[in-house]
Amino acid sequence: MYATASQLEAYQTTQKTTLTGRDLEASVLTKAAIMLKKCRDNWEVDDRASSLEDALKFNQRIWSIFQGELIKEDNPLPRKIKEDILSLSIFLDKKILDVMAFPEPEKLDGIININLNIAAGLRRNSGH
Repeated sequence: MYATASQLEAYQTTQKTTLTGRDLEASVLTKAAIMLKKCRDNWEVDDRASSLEDALKFNQRIWSIFQGELIKEDNPLPRKIKEDILSLSIFLDKKILDVMAFPEPEKLDGIININLNIAAGLRRNSGH
């Protein structure tokens, strides 16, 4: 079951104005999911191509930043977790490129779900 865009936006607007660490990562992933969900839910609008490109590029940037952080020598995460997240990010890279090449609204569901699930896990682990 998906949260509605308005529910996700309401959550975003009630968050603290200064976020750090896992809360910030969770917030960014939620924003990325909202952008994709709006594209999926409004697939037939005239400016879909532009909105979809923006949402997909935003997702690419987020996951590229995660990749960069995970491969740093001083990253404190256990090796297995880093490897799992890197594998997930490679999977997402492929999904994003597939949507860019062959856009279909249902292809966004997997990316949305992964972003929201990772965000939820980050929030749980940060005490929220």
